[in-house]
Amino acid sequence: MASLIEFASTSSRVWPAIAAQEASDRKRPDMFMKRYEALLRLSRCLTSAQPEELVTSISAELRQVVDFDLLDIVVSRAGSSETSPTSGEADEAVCDRESRHSSDDAYEEGAARAPSSGVSCLPRGDELKTQCSIPLIGRGAKLGFFVVGRFDEDDFADDDMEFLTQVAGQVAMFIDNSKAHHHIAELTEKLMPESIYFEDELPTEANFEEIVGRSAALRSLLRQVETVAPTDSTVLIYGETGTGKELIARALHNLSARHSCPFVKLNCAAIPTGLLESELFGHERGAFTSAIAQRIGRFELANRGTIFLDEIGEIPLELQPKLLRVLQEREFERLGSSRTLTTDARLIAATNRDLGAYVQEQKFRSDLFYRLNVFPVRVPALRERREDIPLLVQHFVERFSRRMNRNIESVPKQSMDALINYSWPGNIRELENVIERAVILSSGPELKVPVGELSRLASAADGWKPQTLEEAERAHILATLKKTRWVLAGPNGAAIRLGLNRSTLQFRMKKLGIVRPGCE
Repeated sequence: MASLIEFASTSSRVWPAIAAQEASDRKRPDMFMKRYEALLRLSRCLTSAQPEELVTSISAELRQVVDFDLLDIVVSRAGSSETSPTSGEADEAVCDRESRHSSDDAYEEGAARAPSSGVSCLPRGDELKTQCSIPLIGRGAKLGFFVVGRFDEDDFADDDMEFLTQVAGQVAMFIDNSKAHHHIAELTEKLMPESIYFEDELPTEANFEEIVGRSAALRSLLRQVETVAPTDSTVLIYGETGTGKELIARALHNLSARHSCPFVKLNCAAIPTGLLESELFGHERGAFTSAIAQRIGRFELANRGTIFLDEIGEIPLELQPKLLRVLQEREFERLGSSRTLTTDARLIAATNRDLGAYVQEQKFRSDLFYRLNVFPVRVPALRERREDIPLLVQHFVERFSRRMNRNIESVPKQSMDALINYSWPGNIRELENVIERAVILSSGPELKVPVGELSRLASAADGWKPQTLEEAERAHILATLKKTRWVLAGPNGAAIRLGLNRSTLQFRMKKLGIVRPGCE
């Protein structure tokens, strides 16, 4: 009898619990489907959500299937250290205060209490009684925490935490992709100047074909180019301004094994002295006042290609040792960095100066000059290849006629003779400018060359004879000595007028063979 009473007492306690569990089990499939649908909607939402809308979008979807009062996403300080709080019916100020009350240390502590799942439920003081924090893991790195809180002490059930863990996985993927997209955008912005530079500087076949002419002087030059181009030797191109030294440098590059790699050029005279080192070797962020970002130098851009330094005689003395080191050791450091970089760039240099004279005047390092002067090439002036002028005229007329939509068919013989007989101190560049002006003036099929202007320029230059730099220097020193009656020193002496020290003037006079009359 006692056993029957005990059984009845036990049954009165057990059956209601079993009935409640069965009712919960009957509701579970329905809740499972709702949460599955919520995950699908959340996935679609995250594909178009903006970072600032992330918490609001997630909260709207989760509120239908999970009971919570606060939702918070904390991005790790290793990333961007950004907290985005929200809550359901609670006041925004309270939510903001509660989310700031949370800390990465608390989240770390909570995660340590549940190492098997990485999920924890932490009782909290004040209004927020229960908190579920889930680590956000992306590509093996912890991005932050996904936090859901309640104002009561009702712990999150196991199925709630399992569902929230799936949500956290999608959020982690969204944050990881957002960071990757931001990083790619930064790299794109950083590389944009270099890509624009390469679009402008990469060689084309047309650049080589623009070497126009059949004169003996030009053929001799091109034979030298064909000889040295296949090697990696440094080439120094001499020539007056406007003779086409850059076209020769491009030809050397196009005929070399480096033709598929960059051809990077820099006019050393066009860059302020203080910025020339940065242009050549690059700089790190903060290296100087205006260095707001890292910059890649021309030698680094020209790696495995060719770098062309025009007007190399304008490089200041203090920068020449660093250039010499690049040529000899293939090593350099960016401005503001101690890290040594290497480059495999072939150097082609050009100048219209007498570097040998610069060396004697101690304006150019002798060791750098010898390193540059491995294979010197001289580009002839236009007056030395007059037989090429008709071909150049035809070439420029065709180019400018296409550009200006003109139909020019002939050049008068008188005009062509004037072009051939003119001395062209500005060489091919001057001829190009004259032909462009003539095409503008020509409204019919015949080229109208401003012959009168060329005649006036030729008359103004009557008696002018082409001189070497040494001849011009000798004549100038002699003229100054005659004006000062051969007085070298003193306030009215030749040295002061020439801007030289007396010893330097005496050295130049001895070198140029200048002797005072009567002292031979």
